[in-house]
Amino acid sequence: MTVNAEPSTAPVTASTGTPGSRLLGVAALSTLLFLVIMGLFVSPEDEVQGDAVRLMYVHVPSAWLAYVSFLVTAFCSVMYLWRRTRATTWDRVASCSAEIGVVFTALTLVTGMVWGRITWGQYWTWDARLTSTALMFLNFLGYLALRRQLLDPGTRARVSAVLGSLGLPFVILVHQSVNWWNTTHQKATVLRPDRDPQIDGIMLFTLFSGVVAFSVVYLWLMVHRHRVAMLEEIVDERGLDLAIEARRAEGGAGGVAGVTR
Repeated sequence: MTVNAEPSTAPVTASTGTPGSRLLGVAALSTLLFLVIMGLFVSPEDEVQGDAVRLMYVHVPSAWLAYVSFLVTAFCSVMYLWRRTRATTWDRVASCSAEIGVVFTALTLVTGMVWGRITWGQYWTWDARLTSTALMFLNFLGYLALRRQLLDPGTRARVSAVLGSLGLPFVILVHQSVNWWNTTHQKATVLRPDRDPQIDGIMLFTLFSGVVAFSVVYLWLMVHRHRVAMLEEIVDERGLDLAIEARRAEGGAGGVAGVTR
């Protein structure tokens, strides 16, 4: 009989794709292609900004989906702290949404800086909207870094949930910054409580096409990132089991990894 303490090196294959997620991927590509056509070829130039206005079709949807991502993180974090029901699921979804939110926020900042260089003559000003967005970005970068540092799952989930619950106040701060302070950044163009949207009809349609496209991309990313997170948890659990078995085998063999009898 041979007892081998070495973990199996057989390749483990797992796919995060299903027919439903592949269909969602096709929808994401289709809506993005539609947005490209509308944004570059159909939507007109702006009377003041010219072609620079086309950045709006990426900048604004990415900002809105950053909001959505961090609101999902905040909601799941609060649910984890409050109910402790299916706590692992709440924590996992919060983490996945935060990762995607960081990507959308980075895209928002980059496109905003390019747009600012064209319209304001500089990439960055310490404007209330820009500064609050950067702080939100740094908060969730810290959230993700913290999750990498804390190894105990329970401690990691609790501490991360506290930091993740700041998503709601950050979203409110960023969105209302142009109303609370005198900012270089223009005020809301579409969500105006006092009047109708001040934007051309084709431009408005293209803008909402971008929101739809980015929303589908968010859902597709969430599906796959959540499945990857579940697989990572399974690998961690199995890796721990293999380590325990290896230690037991070493102890039974007097410190020798394998015993033959």
